[in-house]
Amino acid sequence: MRVFLATCRRLPEPDPDQDLLLAALQERGLVARMAAWDDSAVSWAEADLVVLRSTWDYYSSPVEFLAWAERASGVSRLLNPVEVVRWNHHKRYLLELERGGVRVVPTALLPRGARTSLLEIMGVRRWSDVVVKPAISASSFRTARFDRQSVALGNEHLASIVAVGDALVQEYLPSVERYGERALVWIDGEFTHAVRKHPRLMGGVEAVSQAQPIAPDERALGEMALAGWKPGELLYARVDMARDQEGRPRVMELELIEPSLFLLQDPAALTRMAEAISGRLR
Repeated sequence: MRVFLATCRRLPEPDPDQDLLLAALQERGLVARMAAWDDSAVSWAEADLVVLRSTWDYYSSPVEFLAWAERASGVSRLLNPVEVVRWNHHKRYLLELERGGVRVVPTALLPRGARTSLLEIMGVRRWSDVVVKPAISASSFRTARFDRQSVALGNEHLASIVAVGDALVQEYLPSVERYGERALVWIDGEFTHAVRKHPRLMGGVEAVSQAQPIAPDERALGEMALAGWKPGELLYARVDMARDQEGRPRVMELELIEPSLFLLQDPAALTRMAEAISGRLR
């Protein structure tokens, strides 16, 4: 059985999960290889299963990426499924989660061409510190922080984003500097572990801890964020969250397309991921 782990031709940074997962799949008798979504020479029909892993440049060509996902799912089995990819590639999903009762980081969505100033948004929302980023992005692409002293620069940054696409403005939660952002890893129906992530803005490098225990309130929020998907529909997920001023966890991102799963930090999670992929082929 052949498994293609979908990546991209120009990987912006190394993927620590890649070699571990390839080896674990090969140990289980599977023929596993990396294949770039943007490589026209790849024949996706040759794969019995295509698993999205490090397609970390999809935000630069979202229309083409969605078209590829449709094609790949038409000739093979794609995980996570193309319906998930369509829903999750644009961060408007945060507002949908919020409407469903999931606590998310306070977020304003600005459509392409919006002329609303950052100062106006901060005034209406009573925010003093914000993060501005494209609504379709990955790896902290064009993600920047601004306060009231730097709002002029923030207006320029926001204007440059909405000139070409939708933007998000989110309240900055200071807890990411102390308690840290928590990334909860979920594989095949269960949360396996978490890591503490340091704040990462545009141009920064990701720094994460070793495996961390998952607090009960974080687990409950993560389960709520994933409750809309049918059992077995998702192969993996990552729920990134931070605590607000009252100490309550809030979802920052729900990663269902290409998140790092920090398999190096938890060998049991690596085993679970490999077994889950193998199980989808039985």
